Amino acid sequence: MRSIHKIKTAADNRYRRHLRVRKKVEGTAERPRLVVFRSSKHIYAQLVDDQRNITLAGAADTSEGVQVEGKGKVARSFALGRLIAAKAKEKGIAKVVFDRGGYQYHGRVKAVADGARKGGLEF
Repeated sequence: MRSIHKIKTAADNRYRRHLRVRKKVEGTAERPRLVVFRSSKHIYAQLVDDQRNITLAGAADTSEGVQVEGKGKVARSFALGRLIAAKAKEKGIAKVVFDRGGYQYHGRVKAVADGARKGGLEF
């Protein structure tokens, strides 16, 4: 017998959480949105201006210029936060709004935010 309710995957649930976050968080040219995407192996971050629908800067933990201090994915995430902060400074951006992308603010996502703060970005 077929179920009338579609089974929701973890990705579906994360997407719905992300939409809830996106209702409240909007990036502008002066204060872009710092978006985090986390896969099982890597983490990505980008600065988005939602008013013009463009990406101002982006980076991944595999990008050139990521200087990792320590071992593990959390250390790579922290280094990614510092790199994205440096790219933002080059473009004259000092303030951002943080979009956790539907993920829990914990672990690697928090490490990106902490690294960006350490790099000089203001949330």
